[in-house]
Amino acid sequence: MKTFEELGVAANIRKAIEEMGYENPMPVQEEVIPYLLGETNDVIALAQTGTGKTAAFGLPLLQKTNTKENVPQALILCPTRELCLQIASDLADYSKYIENLRVLPVYGGSSIESQIKSLKRGVQIIVATPGRLIDLINRKTVDLANVKNVVLDEADEMLNMGFLDSIDEILARVPEDRLMLLFSATMPKEVAKITKKYMNSPKEITIGRKNEGSNNVKHVYYMVHAKDKYLALKRIADYYPSIYGIIFCRTRRETQEIADKLIQDGYNADALHGDLSQAQRDYVMQKFRIHNIQLLVATDVAARGLDVDSLTHVINYGLPDDIESYTHRSGRTGRAGKTGTSIAIVHVKEKGKIREIEKIINKKFEQGTIPSGEAICEKQLFSLVDRIEKVKVNEDEISNLLPSVYRKLDWLEKEDIIKRVVALEFNRLIDYYRDAQEIESPSDRSSSRDDKSYPRRKDRDRNDRSSGGRTAERGYSRLFINVGRTDNVNPATLMGLVNDFVPEKVNIGRIDIMQNFSFFEVPEKDAQKVIKSMSRQEQNGRRLSVEVAQGGGGSDRSGGDRNNRERGGFRDRGAKRGGSDFKSSKPSDKGGHRKGRKPKFS
Repeated sequence: MKTFEELGVAANIRKAIEEMGYENPMPVQEEVIPYLLGETNDVIALAQTGTGKTAAFGLPLLQKTNTKENVPQALILCPTRELCLQIASDLADYSKYIENLRVLPVYGGSSIESQIKSLKRGVQIIVATPGRLIDLINRKTVDLANVKNVVLDEADEMLNMGFLDSIDEILARVPEDRLMLLFSATMPKEVAKITKKYMNSPKEITIGRKNEGSNNVKHVYYMVHAKDKYLALKRIADYYPSIYGIIFCRTRRETQEIADKLIQDGYNADALHGDLSQAQRDYVMQKFRIHNIQLLVATDVAARGLDVDSLTHVINYGLPDDIESYTHRSGRTGRAGKTGTSIAIVHVKEKGKIREIEKIINKKFEQGTIPSGEAICEKQLFSLVDRIEKVKVNEDEISNLLPSVYRKLDWLEKEDIIKRVVALEFNRLIDYYRDAQEIESPSDRSSSRDDKSYPRRKDRDRNDRSSGGRTAERGYSRLFINVGRTDNVNPATLMGLVNDFVPEKVNIGRIDIMQNFSFFEVPEKDAQKVIKSMSRQEQNGRRLSVEVAQGGGGSDRSGGDRNNRERGGFRDRGAKRGGSDFKSSKPSDKGGHRKGRKPKFS
């Protein structure tokens, strides 16, 4: 294994990263750094999130920057505000001993005036989200004429979010002889088009296989009936007492519902989705980063750019329609050399998707068994014992209290004290799981039968106006629209069409993009407004047709009563809604595995 010195990293940068704990370069850094320092070609680097990409492109950029020129020389584009801030913070740390080097994060949701003032004072490296950078370009407050290096970080996610037009406009403002570095976890055809359009004979560096999942992540799926998914989620959370993870849901509405249920059942959880303001999102993320939240329930879009290295689990409450999105989700854990587990809770009709994902990530899923009540009690008990054994005791603070405690418990034997501690912690847990029914798993026979009925892509994309075999969520209508993948439509562009053509804000639920058409769900009260506003509009010269999908009305959900009966296991069954309630002017910051307790991780 080479050292950073052998890779050619300058002494002042090495001093900074050594203070940060960097000892040896990670594989992506070992491959990319010497090439960027020694060559003048464009580079495509394919690597999973959490593999050290920021240092791989950041260290060479810092080393090549001329601090005597107080103009932007490097531009880093990334999809989200969170990732923008993280990259800028890392670059600032790496350049601690480089005098007069300035890095500016440029992103929406913050004062544009303060960013303009910083640009006027002079910066050498700009880290930006495409939307805010376009605003600054239109105001003529940023000059990219001296940019020599452009980095597209998480290019696949930028394209998924509909930033292609913005990238076109930005790259038209930088010199044609600039060098480009494109980082991507996957290489879909859309990213391949970008490389062909903007890059000149790029050098391709692949860490692992294209689109392959991280070697540090174990993939597990639990097969349950659809009505039991939430009950299974709680049992999985109970089985891992030290869990610190993200639960991915498909829609904003589902995200908020699951977070609310978990909070009501005493779990230490909160929601992150697009209906929250930027201040609310920052508040939730801050609590999550400092471990005051153990379970973050999020949509794919909201979770993009999150940089948290210590996640133990990623839980897919629903598998994404786009298989490559699973790669991004699972890549949130198992980062920075640590191990992690990606869990999928699936019903029988999704088993075919598991097989598709296995082919893409080149890894096999383990089929898990929903933990029994007895197994959960045992796991929680040994976690408690482990915490007692490892707890730090500050005798100076409690020494004056101990004599009274000893006198109070003097009549009890050691075994009695241990029994009472266990009972105090676990009486509710034991009582609950003694009476709770085990979750029934679909039989192999039914799984096999449903597997055969899982529609192939060609069957799913047949061009008719039926609801695609799905019914809308309760209170929502499922709409048909006559554009799909052949029209370069993805979920982001479809949401953009609704925002462009419908006068008032409309919440959008589930989206299914087919080959020649698509389905999307809107609240029943807004359905006719959406149909009237969008029908006969044009998209890229094609007239739109929007109507209610056949069989696409709302549906009642089964298992509701049982959901209400199965309350939280190890958590505090009597707890009322806690966590972060943004309707309250005094949001609660209480952490812990149960209400009022600080989170304890073993």
